[in-house]
Amino acid sequence: MTLSLQEISDRLEIQDLIHNYSGIIDQKRFDDLRDVFTEDAHIDYSAMGAPAGGLDTIIAFLHQVMCMFPNHQHLNANAQITVDGDTAAGRVMCFNPQEISMPDGKTHIFMCGLWYVDEYRRTDAGW
Repeated sequence: MTLSLQEISDRLEIQDLIHNYSGIIDQKRFDDLRDVFTEDAHIDYSAMGAPAGGLDTIIAFLHQVMCMFPNHQHLNANAQITVDGDTAAGRVMCFNPQEISMPDGKTHIFMCGLWYVDEYRRTDAGW
């Protein structure tokens, strides 16, 4: 399979978007998710018992719950991205070690593995 320069560029830009999302979450800059998602985005964290909804709902949720996790890291791999003009679909593996604060003041580390299944859309601002 031969990729055009445009498709290579599109895939790299989408991978940058994925990494930007992870950095925003890991640095707890949740309001900056507005730079990653479109206004009409639907974000679904329900597989992990969290809400699904629009950007405002998800940002409020993250502000509320992520304080329980002093440290966490999103390590993304195996990005499978299919570009079709100004839209794309992706499936990205994520390994997410997290530290959680316990009621006794101690912390525990747990490992979370997940797949992101995403739809992307090119806008005037890019992917």
